Amino acid sequence: MSLLEIRSKEDSQLDLVSLGSLVHRLDPGIIPFRKARSVDIHVSGGEYNVASGLSDCFGMRTAIVSAMVNYGIGELVETRIREMGVKPIFKRFEHNGVDGPNIATVYSDRGMGVRPPVVFYNRANEAGGMLKAGDFDWDEIFGQGVRWFHSGGIYAALSNTTGGLIIEAMKAAKKHGVVTSFDLNYRPKLWAPKGGLQAAQKTFREITKYVDVLLGNEEDMQLGLGIKGQDVEKASKLNTDAFFGMIKEVTAQFPNIQAAATTLREVETTNRHQWSAVTWCKGETATAPIRELGVIDRIGGGDGFATGLIYGFLDGRSLDDTIRLGWAHGALLTTFPGDTTMAKLPEVEAFAKGGSARVQR
Repeated sequence: MSLLEIRSKEDSQLDLVSLGSLVHRLDPGIIPFRKARSVDIHVSGGEYNVASGLSDCFGMRTAIVSAMVNYGIGELVETRIREMGVKPIFKRFEHNGVDGPNIATVYSDRGMGVRPPVVFYNRANEAGGMLKAGDFDWDEIFGQGVRWFHSGGIYAALSNTTGGLIIEAMKAAKKHGVVTSFDLNYRPKLWAPKGGLQAAQKTFREITKYVDVLLGNEEDMQLGLGIKGQDVEKASKLNTDAFFGMIKEVTAQFPNIQAAATTLREVETTNRHQWSAVTWCKGETATAPIRELGVIDRIGGGDGFATGLIYGFLDGRSLDDTIRLGWAHGALLTTFPGDTTMAKLPEVEAFAKGGSARVQR
């Protein structure tokens, strides 16, 4: 029996639709940008990462609703999206050859040992931030049969219109009986030019009224939703009590929330993390084991967790299996360069069941 009331696969054309902005990430590896001479290019975006992971690793039918710019960078991004098996649903923009609109650039090295990764952005004239309510026919999108809709807090932060677009999509999803999820992902740096914490809380609280599955740790919930809790800086990062205590407060204010989940991560060095995860669903709880990770690239690990978790719900797994699938996929994603998955479902399921890293022959 499914943990959530989800439309059947047979009665749907898409398992998941994500709404978010697409970016290209420049990655100089372990070299800081000030000394870099070459970079790898990764196509990313928090919401897209979930859609691509569900498609490429878990064999789900997914789509991304976003902006696309008709120039070379846009062509690169769109090619990668199609390679991952994700259906594009785009509003297209023409690039003027000088200053945009643009596909955003994320600059992120991987750090090494005691030196953490450093992330900064160029989101000037970003096409994804220009999207607004009314740009997409959500009744047409959801009317074809969609099981799950996903978006996140990074996209909500991009402009004064993206939060309204998410709310419009959430309302339409609920009308069509689509399960909704939202990753709080509060980023002070992105909200600072748009009214800071107060603006973030106003937007997140309005969005959360329409959310079935909330993703985020207790710090995201305290800051993003303005809900009081214990001192998140002093609490152990692997302490599940803080999360479960926060869920009681969140669901008291937002009784529509049916499930919530987060990763638990203690960062010892850039390349060595203690890793776990926890979930709550309709009063039932489940916690993943604590494992030490050898991390190559931590960017996208949280999206990898969300991907496996959503797959567990969509596939009708038990709550324990669901959290373990999210935990395992997120862990594996940190062993690959880039933000999107390179894992296969048998690898995820083997690790979720406690598999080892012995050589496979």
